[in-house]
Amino acid sequence: MEKLTSHQKQTKKKRVFVSGCYDLLHSGHVAFFKEASKYGDLYVGLGSDATVAELKGRETINSEQERLYMVKSIRYVCDAFVNSGSGMMDFENELRSLKPHLFVVNEDGYSPAKQALCNELGIELKVLERIPDAGLPARSTTAIRQNSTCNLPYRIDLAGTWIDQPYVSKHYPGWAITLSLEPIIEYNERCGMSTSTRNAAKKIWPYHLPLEKPERLAEILFKFENDPGAEIISGAQDAIGICMPGLVRHYYDNAYWPKKFESIHDDDVLDWLENHIYMVLLWPRPKSLNLLSNTHIDIDNVKALALAAEDAWEAIKQKNLNAFTIAFRNSFEAQTRMFPAMLNNEIEKVIQTYQNKALAWKLAGAGGGGYLILLSNKPVKDAMRIKIRRKDTGI
Repeated sequence: MEKLTSHQKQTKKKRVFVSGCYDLLHSGHVAFFKEASKYGDLYVGLGSDATVAELKGRETINSEQERLYMVKSIRYVCDAFVNSGSGMMDFENELRSLKPHLFVVNEDGYSPAKQALCNELGIELKVLERIPDAGLPARSTTAIRQNSTCNLPYRIDLAGTWIDQPYVSKHYPGWAITLSLEPIIEYNERCGMSTSTRNAAKKIWPYHLPLEKPERLAEILFKFENDPGAEIISGAQDAIGICMPGLVRHYYDNAYWPKKFESIHDDDVLDWLENHIYMVLLWPRPKSLNLLSNTHIDIDNVKALALAAEDAWEAIKQKNLNAFTIAFRNSFEAQTRMFPAMLNNEIEKVIQTYQNKALAWKLAGAGGGGYLILLSNKPVKDAMRIKIRRKDTGI
């Protein structure tokens, strides 16, 4: 039996809380529990089956009662329970009742909403790195699921968002820039990560993309997702970002499908992007949000959007961070001028907290919530890194 250090004995009077799904329990979870338990008696809140389905768009492999049984069996855990709430903050009731000294999360589990709640309750929010225990490989539920389930990519939009809609590009043609991402984590639904298009792709290719021309796959996916006569047409950038690896820009001129494509697969450029782009989880986009209720789509705003995307592309090719920062900001400002509902007071408060930590920022996808994408010249504390899907990955 492992002996406790004097530090651990002193801290055992403290209460430590962690929360998560903990489906497909693996050594990474146990290592996380072990590390968290060093700070005090560990209590674990589990997301209910309904919460996981809501946030991840899938059913759990193991039911909440099975997951609860397994987590309670781990020696580092003092007690465990199923959270009574729903959504990203499903643990709020338990946190208020338990009143732990620390709330421990991984980098991809950090969010400004959790920080705000901890500040309100006087709880320390501690972020741990994902480090496997000695002699064990790094593990994640996403990686394990990929061995037998879906490993389709995600995408983020870097500039030119909305230009893939004809009611935008009819005012001024231009490029949209997308970056295809490896699914190193399972991103939340309704958070600007093209999850709806990815879910459509699962119906065609349940496990991985076939080995065909990526541009052709993107066209198949776009047509599959958008039925003839549909009232709302999903833009092509989601299908393109999922199906086409690396960094891709696509040119729109009053049409749903782009007239031309350009791609960058140079590892130096993609590595450079990985070293400067970070992401922070906000919250899922409200289902009641109508981004088209108040718009200012005109030639000036669309031209500003198009020119910013051109500038961003050139800056990326040159690995010019200053120029990319300006273009990144200009693109997001043009988007939010056209679609003011992308932003709200809560999002603007979060952005303010990163103004001294990042060079520029934008919202993934249509906005109103989701993930905040940050551009920085140094690591951003508590933010997630990205992994760009390379051309030779075979998926």
